[in-house]
Amino acid sequence: MIILGFESSCDETGVALACTERGLLAHALHSQIAMHGEYGGVVPELASRDHIRRVVPLTRQVLAEAGLSWRDIGAVAYTAGPGLGGALLVGASVAQAVAWAHGLPTLGIHHLEGHLLSPLLAEPQPTFPFLALLVSGGHTQIMKVSGVGEYELLGETLDDAAGEAFDKTAKLMGLPYPGGPALAALAEQGNEHAVQLPRPMLHSHDYDFSFSGLKTAVLTRMRQLTAAAAQEGEGSRREAVASLPPTPADTAAAALAVPLQARADLAAATQAAIVDVLVAKAVRALKDEGLTRLVVAGGVGANKRLRHKLQEALASVRNAEVFFPPLEFCTDNGAMIAFAAALRINAGKAQFNTDHAFTVRPRWPLDQIETSAEPF
Repeated sequence: MIILGFESSCDETGVALACTERGLLAHALHSQIAMHGEYGGVVPELASRDHIRRVVPLTRQVLAEAGLSWRDIGAVAYTAGPGLGGALLVGASVAQAVAWAHGLPTLGIHHLEGHLLSPLLAEPQPTFPFLALLVSGGHTQIMKVSGVGEYELLGETLDDAAGEAFDKTAKLMGLPYPGGPALAALAEQGNEHAVQLPRPMLHSHDYDFSFSGLKTAVLTRMRQLTAAAAQEGEGSRREAVASLPPTPADTAAAALAVPLQARADLAAATQAAIVDVLVAKAVRALKDEGLTRLVVAGGVGANKRLRHKLQEALASVRNAEVFFPPLEFCTDNGAMIAFAAALRINAGKAQFNTDHAFTVRPRWPLDQIETSAEPF
């Protein structure tokens, strides 16, 4: 069976085709980074409107790329949650509309399950069971994955997720949106040992995370640096930089007054602190659960230092392997949704909808994945 999949949970519009026998057939993606960059973050209403503009052209593109027509499609999948309510409604309503028009069943997919299974799009594929480090947007979780739809939550963030820590600290340093990649790029120029930052919950006897304290430590350091930079300024510029004005533009200007090397050192130290905690918790959980395969999924999974440090840490663990999704599938994309739907169908766990009534779940814990969507 060939599945058409839609992803529209946040600021990427993704459409893809996957086959239950042949895997991924074609995919297309439009990122809204340039649009939201003008505002320093995602504007939900603008995101929803842009999904509406992009989804039909992208659908035509993937059908043409795969050389298929609507007669070849057997089902339509879409992201049912979690995510931005309005953005989810765009993908869900388009999926139900085209399914109704062509007499096809639909299948709502959990956004995080798409990320969780995306490493299976690469070669070699990890086999079940495996441990998953899920680092996507506002989510940082360690899951034991025994099979498709069989997920046990071992630990999660208690406040800020790793992705949020990257983005928020990047903003404090005056870096553009999206902050995570910008901070990682700046960190390559810095010395991570030049600044001492905390590793929250590094030695706790569980698999939970907390990054809000790290964010506060970075804020404190930036205030020190901007105050020092202000001492070298003159007149109104000195007052503006020293007081860290609340407006985003002035705050960014204050941060940019700090010497580049000082900001690069802080970026490197921040990245190192986040990665150290992620690696330590993931490796400990892998050993404690008696597993040998670790899968990393989500946008932070594209971070070069995280990949290097995990590979380095697992090199000393007998028979241990780590698997990453291809870089193009780390961020939100339609391929992971269509592919997750194909895996669910093959596993006999697809909950098809044939009456085309639908709901979305902006909040949808992964451990409730087998429950039907609640009204929006």
